[in-house]
This record gives sequence, C-alpha cells and structure tokens, in this order.
Amino acid sequence: MRVQLEFFGKLSDMAGALNGEVDLPGHVADTAALRTWLDETQGFQGALVHPSVQLAVDDEVLNQPAPLKDGDRVAFLPPVGGG
Repeated sequence: MRVQLEFFGKLSDMAGALNGEVDLPGHVADTAALRTWLDETQGFQGALVHPSVQLAVDDEVLNQPAPLKDGDRVAFLPPVGGG
C-alpha cells in the first residue's frame, strides 16, 4: 500500500525527505500502526506517538485509529499555540 505523508510544524523539520509518497510494510494497516512504525524507524524519537500530535486522513482529523487504504493522504499535525 502506498500513502502520501505530510508533516507540519516542527514535525516537518524532523521528517526531512519523508514528505511525499511512501510504500508501507504489510503490517501497517491503520493510523496507529503507521504512527508507531514511522516513529520507530525514522528517528522521530517519540514525537509522532505523543498524544498532542493529531492525524488527518484525506483532510479529516481523526480522534481514534482508522484503517488506511491505498492512496490516502496522511497529515501529522503538531499542537498549535496562539495568543
């Protein structure tokens, strides 16, 4: 399965060249597995699994893990501060 990855804020700096399409290994079938796999294999050092990081799949922000399908666009959204 191939998905499009997008990282925003400080996560974009950490992701480097990961922004773009990526082929997922067979065991990565949902957003929870994707989050864990990327964090463990791409050097995010716990940033992607932190509860403050939200995920959006095809522009829909998710509150719980969801299945992935080929061609999905997955965005990782760090917390946003304002004042």
